[in-house]
Amino acid sequence: MKKSKFYLFIITAALSVQSCTVSLELDKKAKTFNKAAVVTAHPLASKVGVDILKMGGNAIDAAVAVQFALAVVYPNAGNIGGGGFMVYRSSKGEINALDFREKSPEKGHANMYLDKQGNVIEDLSVYGHLSAGVPGSVDGMVEAHKKYGKLDWKTLLNPAIALAEKGFPITKQQAEEFNEYKESFQKYNPSGAPILKTTSWKKGDLFQQQELANTIRRIADQGRDGFYKGITADLIVKEMHKGNGIISYNDLENYKAVWRQPVTGYYRGHKIICMAPPSSGGPALVALLQSVAQYPLGKWGFQSDSAVRVMVEAERRIYADRAKYLGDPDFIRVPVKELTDSIFNSERLKAVNLTKATVSSDVKAAKFPGYESEETTHFNIVDSEGNAVSITTTLNNSYGSRVFVSGAGFILNDEMDDFSVKPGVPNIYGLVGGKANAIEPNKRMLSSMTPTIVEKDGKLFMVVGTPGGSTIMTSVFQTIVNVIDYQQNAQQSVSSPRFHHQWLPDQIDVEKNAITPEVRKSLENAGYKISPRGNIGRVENIIILPNGKLQTGADPRGDDTASGF
Repeated sequence: MKKSKFYLFIITAALSVQSCTVSLELDKKAKTFNKAAVVTAHPLASKVGVDILKMGGNAIDAAVAVQFALAVVYPNAGNIGGGGFMVYRSSKGEINALDFREKSPEKGHANMYLDKQGNVIEDLSVYGHLSAGVPGSVDGMVEAHKKYGKLDWKTLLNPAIALAEKGFPITKQQAEEFNEYKESFQKYNPSGAPILKTTSWKKGDLFQQQELANTIRRIADQGRDGFYKGITADLIVKEMHKGNGIISYNDLENYKAVWRQPVTGYYRGHKIICMAPPSSGGPALVALLQSVAQYPLGKWGFQSDSAVRVMVEAERRIYADRAKYLGDPDFIRVPVKELTDSIFNSERLKAVNLTKATVSSDVKAAKFPGYESEETTHFNIVDSEGNAVSITTTLNNSYGSRVFVSGAGFILNDEMDDFSVKPGVPNIYGLVGGKANAIEPNKRMLSSMTPTIVEKDGKLFMVVGTPGGSTIMTSVFQTIVNVIDYQQNAQQSVSSPRFHHQWLPDQIDVEKNAITPEVRKSLENAGYKISPRGNIGRVENIIILPNGKLQTGADPRGDDTASGF
């Protein structure tokens, strides 16, 4: 995809984040709950999570219920046709991470999106049947429930079935999105789709999805076999044949979610617990925080000239490392230990001349001795016992591949674009990759998802995460800095305007209200390119206060809602 086109795309449609800039409510009060809290991208999903907790379910039970509810009420990113990552911390301090990222089908190969001349075929990895990886969300929820769940599996899926069958009134934002993407849905679903109708959608319209209800009911009755085998598998493979897709029965049956050791690090006395590869988010977040820890960000002030320079230069280098070293650890050796070495990251940034911008073309990935290179949505849950879950789940592009599985009622992901389709060629989010993230059969594509849990003095302190494609890592980074360095509360930390730099393209993307005009001018004089854009991310945050109460932040950039009791 041409650079101008993919960068316009991220501004206008990245992972369900609307392109228009909303008025951010910095003075909006954070909600506080006594026992438990749920923050998701949709009010109905938040309600489902709280209802499960009130029934005696734990954080994992609520997470399963929320995941399936989001597949119904938030189809642009909530899903059963995609995948994601979960970071978990029990009330006793046990930590774990679940990788239910999609995989390349068996027939996937490095040149599958190239023409005979070796050029990338525009949009082939982004839209349509061939862009879909093998879905992991259902198996991920099954594995999470099997290990930690308390309530009956069917009980957890019943709310989603009811929402799909009876329908729900769509929000103003959803009505606008359904109408905006109508032409695309028609193109990739010529025989029709649940989201298509002859008239325009408007706020309050009832959205019913009987086929999706039937699919979720099969999963409720049969567990993973209700999705990866039987009727649903038949419908997926039939859909693949209709559109020249390559997901097979073997791909579906052989998919397995993987438990992984979380990546951990420290920042100003706080323990950062986050996702391991194939998410680049964990190593990158730890490295970013380690890089800036030597600087007095709090003293300098929120988005001050000095603070922005330090954070941007750290981001520039960490994204260069991401492009070279990060990939599926089941296929390559990922140097997590080296990438998250606090001394290395501190010294690396210390050597940077902060009086002028570094040119990204002059920044290369770090070299480690002995190493040979070879609309997403987020929700947080803390239950009354103190168990915490941070989950980021995605279809990749907003509404994924735009392909509904006929007869099954759900959208397939377009995660194959998260591979390096061709070394040096950026994906839809402008991220450049190398052969560490090249397409191979059964390989998991690299991700930027960064579900994170933070401890303070050995106790649960914060649960945070966001959608936003390539901006995920920097949004979580800024939110943590907002809380720890700038003493913002949970709501302020997610409402605050954000900026982003990802090495290439060499520019600082800024929301309308981010970075004051005076600081922007100073940065531009020092050689930094400022690039205005729409909203960045939709961060969810829960902070555990000293009195044990739960303070929540739901991003005002969408319909995000905090609920609890």
